[in-house]
Amino acid sequence: MTSITAVSSCLPDTIPIARFQKELQLTDVQLRRYQRFYGLAEVCRDPAATETELLLRAATKLVELRGQEQRVKYVLQARTMPSPLPYPMTSLRPLQAELGLEHAAGFVVSHHACASGLLAVDLAGTLLAADPDPNALALIVAGEKACTTHTQSIPDVTVMGEGTVAFLVSADRSGPDRMLGYASRTHTRFGDEFIMSESAAKEFQDLYGPGLCEVIEAALAEAGCGLDELALVLPHNVNRLSWIGVCKELGLPIDRVFLDLIGETGHCFCADPFINLQKADELGRLRPGDRYLMTSVGLGATFAAMVFEH
Repeated sequence: MTSITAVSSCLPDTIPIARFQKELQLTDVQLRRYQRFYGLAEVCRDPAATETELLLRAATKLVELRGQEQRVKYVLQARTMPSPLPYPMTSLRPLQAELGLEHAAGFVVSHHACASGLLAVDLAGTLLAADPDPNALALIVAGEKACTTHTQSIPDVTVMGEGTVAFLVSADRSGPDRMLGYASRTHTRFGDEFIMSESAAKEFQDLYGPGLCEVIEAALAEAGCGLDELALVLPHNVNRLSWIGVCKELGLPIDRVFLDLIGETGHCFCADPFINLQKADELGRLRPGDRYLMTSVGLGATFAAMVFEH
């Protein structure tokens, strides 16, 4: 049984998205739409920090890792974009050295774009289930720099933030957050363009709600759980407006979707659902025995959902 045993995050200081209007090439009308309808007031960024530094800030706050380093057999970095640096100059190698995890097998998961975080959980669980050591752990880190024109936003959808997350995964059935079901589907017709054309973007917009609903229903079916049994949905923080549409299609009350952080973090690549997990737990939004669902959508285009029991 795959379980998330501990999670920590790092959220840099917030900056009003109006400060990035020129870089994002937003008109005044578009900026107001982002702020009023999408709920994107601010975004967390640290221009001075490197990606490795941001990931380390999250990982060093993971107190459950201290003294347990030798139990970590695998270190996975979930990435939206392929690494901008050639091997071995990746973010992962210096992070493992700093954390005393050079003995662990380390690699990057990026094939599902922003849905790669959920893929990394499933992959870590598969590796741990096959590991001869029942006490073995995997460390997963996620979050990236929004440092180029193409990585600062998804046009007319969201603004990217630089929040990072680190969490431990085990094969312990009694773990704090047990994974019950997982579903993903890749629609390959969107994978041939880095930036979608206007016609492809329209087609993707039309698919977005049905595609997300499809994997949510599939993950719930695998978990043997009904939609009405979910205490909370921990989403990818794209924008508030998109979730209003998805909730309407599902018949899910919008107050069961944890949207508290969208206005101050922006969309933090693969890290969103796990940042939301830590925050929701801190706020007492999850109680023992509650079932909740994580979602993510990666351009390219992969839709993913995962059900947990807290």
